[in-house]
Amino acid sequence: MQRIKGLEPNEAGWWTRLVYWFIKRAMKKITGRPSLPEPAKVTAHSWPLLKAVGQMEQGQTAANSVPKSLKVLASLKTSTLTGCPF
Repeated sequence: MQRIKGLEPNEAGWWTRLVYWFIKRAMKKITGRPSLPEPAKVTAHSWPLLKAVGQMEQGQTAANSVPKSLKVLASLKTSTLTGCPF
């Protein structure tokens, strides 16, 4: 259970809603359904933080030294080991 309530799309500004749209589109490619993960909604309270996290995610996605399937498996394994509900 998170301590900070996430910023819902109807509470967000137009720029943040645009970022939400891109996040949903990326999640649909991965999971098959457009969803907005809670960490993105929590980070959206601080625009500089949301921007920094987005840049980090783009950098990790662009890295080609590890196959994409292995990245996804490592992410799932890390989530299960840490008990992350996301």
